[in-house]
Amino acid sequence: MQYIIMIAIVLGLALSDFITGVVKGYVTEQLSSAKMRRGGLNKLVELLVMATACGLEIGIRALGEFYSGDTLAEITGAVTAVAVFVYIVVMELISILENYAAIDPQSAGWVSRLLKRLKSVHDKEDKQ
Repeated sequence: MQYIIMIAIVLGLALSDFITGVVKGYVTEQLSSAKMRRGGLNKLVELLVMATACGLEIGIRALGEFYSGDTLAEITGAVTAVAVFVYIVVMELISILENYAAIDPQSAGWVSRLLKRLKSVHDKEDKQ
């Protein structure tokens, strides 16, 4: 069940990012089918990566039971899936907020402060 929830959250964020990107393109008069196609493919790959991480967790856990290392395998698998999940969630939130700031320039102040915090988390994830 946890995998379905993770994938559903990533799907919802990806959809929200895609829609806010389309609205941003319309508002800024830079709507481009090439960007939309690229963005849509990017979202598809994000879902594939998340599903792969969840599958990897399931596989590592099963191997751990087979080789009598269940606790270590469970921790390793969970860390893998959670790390990918957190990275994608933070990345999507940054993109959604950037789109929102472009759509509504009056929100730029609080959005930029929040973006700085999220980008610092994103940068820490990149370094690990």
